[in-house]
Amino acid sequence: MKKIVSIMIITVIGLLSACTEEGTSGQEKTGQKKDSLVLAIGGEPEDGFDPTTGWGRYGSPLFQSTLLKYDQDFNIKHDLAENYEVSEDGLTWTVEVRSDAKFSDGEPLTAKDVVFTYETAKNSGSVIDLSNLESVKATGEYTVQFTLKEPQSTFIDLLVSTGIVPEHAYDENYNENPIGSGPFQLEQWDKGQQVIVTANPYYYGEKPDFKKLTFLFLSEDAAFAAAKAGEVDIASVPPSFAEEDIQGMDLVELESVDNRGIMFPFVPEGDKTGEGFPIGNDVTADKTIRKAINIAVDRQALVDGVLQGFGTPAYSVADKLPWWNPDTVFEDGRMEEAKNMLKDAGWRVKDNGVREKDGLTAEFTLLYPAGDQIRQSLSIAFADMMEPLGIKVETKGKSWNELDRLMYSHPVMMGWGSYNPLEMYNLYSSETRGIGYYNVNYYSNPVVDKYMNQALRATSQEEANSYWQKAQWDGETGFSAKGDAPWAWLVNLGHLYFINEDLEIGDQKIQPHGHGWPITDSIQQWRWKEQEQKEG
Repeated sequence: MKKIVSIMIITVIGLLSACTEEGTSGQEKTGQKKDSLVLAIGGEPEDGFDPTTGWGRYGSPLFQSTLLKYDQDFNIKHDLAENYEVSEDGLTWTVEVRSDAKFSDGEPLTAKDVVFTYETAKNSGSVIDLSNLESVKATGEYTVQFTLKEPQSTFIDLLVSTGIVPEHAYDENYNENPIGSGPFQLEQWDKGQQVIVTANPYYYGEKPDFKKLTFLFLSEDAAFAAAKAGEVDIASVPPSFAEEDIQGMDLVELESVDNRGIMFPFVPEGDKTGEGFPIGNDVTADKTIRKAINIAVDRQALVDGVLQGFGTPAYSVADKLPWWNPDTVFEDGRMEEAKNMLKDAGWRVKDNGVREKDGLTAEFTLLYPAGDQIRQSLSIAFADMMEPLGIKVETKGKSWNELDRLMYSHPVMMGWGSYNPLEMYNLYSSETRGIGYYNVNYYSNPVVDKYMNQALRATSQEEANSYWQKAQWDGETGFSAKGDAPWAWLVNLGHLYFINEDLEIGDQKIQPHGHGWPITDSIQQWRWKEQEQKEG
């Protein structure tokens, strides 16, 4: 093992020697603070850096800026927008854009660029859903008017997450050569290796302390090796490396809503998708099975065992976000109560220790994406927990191509977690059954549908959040484990980083699902610690 790590360190050092000028991380050997950082914090964006096709949805778009933004407590703040207003009927959103913003090529950003961005995103056919946008137009040089087909409270999240692109400099290669009004500009992209960015001299906001950032695209092993060799300032690592001690670096755990949970097919077997894939599972279609599993599983034991303590138990897809209902939290690990629940519902234990009801055996195969170590370990640990309950669970890793065919009829270890409550609608609405990876278990509850539609049509965030919370649990029904229990949410991953002990990264929001580079969302607040603070 030591030989392998040594080889990786040599490889990483070679790469860094070729691509960085400093040659050392942290502060220079002379004691002077450097104005650049080297980071190994995630994978290379497969689709590049175009916000109109999804770049920046899980954190800061870095090169671009957005009309609005969230602060650390998810309050809406202005960014490019100086003001915004929503009509009483919720159909018209008017945004006043600041007049001092420029793109990194020095050209001014105007309302026309905002219109171009949203029209391009709408026509892109990407993950950005602007199907409810009727029109967007410039009513002045710095005024934009969005008209919706129906009221949509979550439209504000599109104003938060969509970076503005320049109409004059946008072409088919924009994703590889982005120009924006964000704090940084792309300097160099060596595909498969690194991206180098430099400070945008025209940025209108708080100037970052660092003039240059180098993002290395390393495996988890190589990122850890680079951190241990002192060649990076921040490295993202899995829990398996978290117990290591690296001189000059602190281990920082960021709380997240990057969850893992089991999606249960909600309907009985019998139907097929339009492509001919089977829908439904007779065992998991039984509500008592799903609810017994939810109260029997010990989530904290999964955090302690699989995540080595770095994470939190999960009870929903949106724990601790403003639209989350805290009443969905419950005491789990109640194995005896779960056994009695199943017994009372007619699920009897046979000689082999597995329950049966009306000739149906309480068993199923739990699938997970092959190659995902955490999901595999969670699946195996979950299966072990279910054995004393009398439910037999076999686990199998499958490719995503195989999961595309099997996920409608088998429980799957999934992962979600975003800054948009629309994710709840997509996972639990009757309207999204069988669409993409969303409601693949064909969950449906008319009361839940009503609450979520009321949330979407609300004209304030407070009103919308109250309906999102009722959809989870209103005291009688909902899509949480207290209600229909179509999922068993298990854990929220702790996002782990080794960070240069002299570097201060400021306050961080709860981190989203692990796409993009969400830790950079607060990049303007990153600082070298003051010497007297360090000594104190």
